[in-house]
Formats: sequence, C-alpha cells, structure tokens
Amino acid sequence: MSLHDDAVVVLKGYGDQYELRQAYLDHLSAHPDAMWKSCSAGHLTASALVIDPERQRVLLTLHKKLGMWLQMGGHCEPGDATLARAALREATEESGIDGLTLLRSGEPVRLDRHPIPAPCNWHLDVQFAALAPPGSAVRISEESLDLRWYAYDEVADVADESVIRLLERTRAAL
Repeated sequence: MSLHDDAVVVLKGYGDQYELRQAYLDHLSAHPDAMWKSCSAGHLTASALVIDPERQRVLLTLHKKLGMWLQMGGHCEPGDATLARAALREATEESGIDGLTLLRSGEPVRLDRHPIPAPCNWHLDVQFAALAPPGSAVRISEESLDLRWYAYDEVADVADESVIRLLERTRAAL
C-alpha cells in the first residue's frame, strides 16, 4: 500500500471533522502528488504533539522558519509507509527523543488545514499525539531554534489556536 493509499484509508476511518476530512479526501483524489511537498496546490503533512511521561506537559519546538511554537511535524518522505510513521519519524527527529509511542493506537487526534509561505501554500496536517518514555532527553534539531516543555495551562500563552485545539483533543484522548 502506498502512502497516498494509507492516507485515504486513515481519513475514511477518521470519524470527526467531517467537512475538513472530506476536503482532504477530495484533495487526495484530485492530486496524485498530494503527499509530497512538490504539490503546489497544498499537501498532506504529519505531526505529533509530544506528551511527557507524567502526562502533565507538552514539548513544543520553536520552528526556525516560522518563528512559532509548534508541535513536531512536517513533510512526508518517500520512505514513510504510513501517515502515523511519518508523524512518529518527524517527532523523533525534531525532539531527539527515541522510543516515542503514538496514542490512540496510531489514529489521528485531529486535522488542521493552514496556509504557509510559498512555495508550499497549504498544509493539510494530520495530527497525532505521542507519549515520551520515562527518562527521555530532548535534543534540538536543525529545524528548530529551541525545544521546551510547557505545562498544559501555559500553552495558550505561547502557541497558536491550532496547537491549543490539538492539546485539547489530546487531553480528551488521554
């Protein structure tokens, strides 16, 4: 099964956010390259909100290009077999934490469509949540200016609405 096919299966099984889910499915149907950064009409991305082992804090990255505190995530790569694996790969690369485990049996927590600077134009982000193992240490990647753990009630002070909604949905899933 291709990554494109996996995305269709995952989205068809995703029972929430009906209109946005349908927009993702329509986009996948209209654009055979919808999984890749080269799709100028917008493309699917995969991200994961990393939760600490005590389930009291989230790890956010200060994104180098955007200058915003965000969850870990990014573009799918040819070696990614599934959206869940893409999200886990991105979260591991950007956090430096080995042994992350996706919550909800690897099912998405929510969807978020947002404009970004050209040439990408749109990200259709499939958002997951991941639990960090006990004793994990973070390591800043080349894509980040900083990494920081935030208590749940601190996130609204530093992050945008997309991250806040992802945190709310993640907490409900815990």
